[in-house]
Amino acid sequence: MTDIATKFTGPVFTPDDPGYAEEIAGFQTAYTHRPAFVVGARHSQDVRAAVEFAARHGLPVAVQATGHGLSVALDGGVLITTGRMDAITVDPRARTARVEAGVRAGALVDAAARYGLAPLHGSSPSVGVVGYVLGGGLGLLAREFGYAADHVRRIELVTADGRMRSLGPADELFGAVLGSGGNFGVVTGLELDLVPVTEIYGGQLVFDTPLVDAALEAWRTWTATVPSAVTSTIAVVTYPDIAAVPESLRGRHVASIRIAFDGPDEQGHRWVEPLRRIGPRLHDDLRTMPYAESHTIHRDPPFPHAYAATNALLSELTPQALSALRTLTAPGGSVDAVIDIRHLGAALRHGGPASIDHREADYLVRVITAPGEGDAAPEGLARVREALAPWTVGHSLAFLYGAGGAADTAQTAAGYFPDTYRRLAAAKAKYDPRNMFRANRNIAPGV
Repeated sequence: MTDIATKFTGPVFTPDDPGYAEEIAGFQTAYTHRPAFVVGARHSQDVRAAVEFAARHGLPVAVQATGHGLSVALDGGVLITTGRMDAITVDPRARTARVEAGVRAGALVDAAARYGLAPLHGSSPSVGVVGYVLGGGLGLLAREFGYAADHVRRIELVTADGRMRSLGPADELFGAVLGSGGNFGVVTGLELDLVPVTEIYGGQLVFDTPLVDAALEAWRTWTATVPSAVTSTIAVVTYPDIAAVPESLRGRHVASIRIAFDGPDEQGHRWVEPLRRIGPRLHDDLRTMPYAESHTIHRDPPFPHAYAATNALLSELTPQALSALRTLTAPGGSVDAVIDIRHLGAALRHGGPASIDHREADYLVRVITAPGEGDAAPEGLARVREALAPWTVGHSLAFLYGAGGAADTAQTAAGYFPDTYRRLAAAKAKYDPRNMFRANRNIAPGV
């Protein structure tokens, strides 16, 4: 296997090579792929050659663009890094964009904005577009437009047999690939819908410790009143007292309500007025902004760091559910975590081609914490899931971060309805019978 480097236009690394550590590094620092070979793909032919090489030698394959959602780390095998594949083509008349495998959300936002258009991206500009979409794509305007995965027009995919496939909605693999997080091959490009949005009303309202519980309850009742054009989340965070945190937030336990409204600012002001009545804010930056500034709404950490997470999709968010969550995670509780609750419903209920189930859920509760030992799940995550069980209808595989030791068949299957999982397992047996693409929340080949 010493001639592997001659097969590619991009760089190839083995563990003893200079640059190996830098090539495998990603946004998630708690877990890192440790492949025997890394192929820095420059184009789809490099991807195809890497998959063919792995198939000949019986090696598993993983893919990494940015490493934000690293779920199960690869030990040995072949890692294909796609960050060099960063081409974007916008068709303003068709309102579509074609993106290569390594394109980041911020770059697509900027490219689309030149034509008065916007992608259905998430909260962070540094996340890879392809990985985000393959996980479903729960975006800033999700209640208005639905999941990003339901707005894909074509998929360019290299499957385990080394074939390069161009898939449309009529193809068997099209819906299987969307929502399954890389279980069926390496996506080298996507054609996506864009929407005619140039400005939104949005930002954050941040409330200090004495108002956290009031903010949670007010947001809970407020979400029952808003139209589909309003997508919002509430996060409860205890900030460390360090220089990297804005002085107004250092050492504080706060509730942060994040809002994105596709509509005029006068309507936006009216919709958020009940939230402003909660009380004084530590921070209030709600405003009309160019869509290209939408990343400022959530202000996700821009630097790589270590984290693990679980989540629960809830049929409803009752006062009892909030109380159970706060009992565990408020200061002095047994779970030290960031809580992020997302309002779902509206267009997210609509069916689409993607393999996304539990669309009936009204809320998504994410629990983000420090990683456990090795690839074990932190104990606190299980306690939160148990506390929320009475209202839970399932979970989102896209928001299960790290803790690969818990990534068994039961956990993956719980992300789907039984019939959907059986269909995906049968497709896996047909297109990846040796389970080459298993460094993920894996769908095992079935019958």
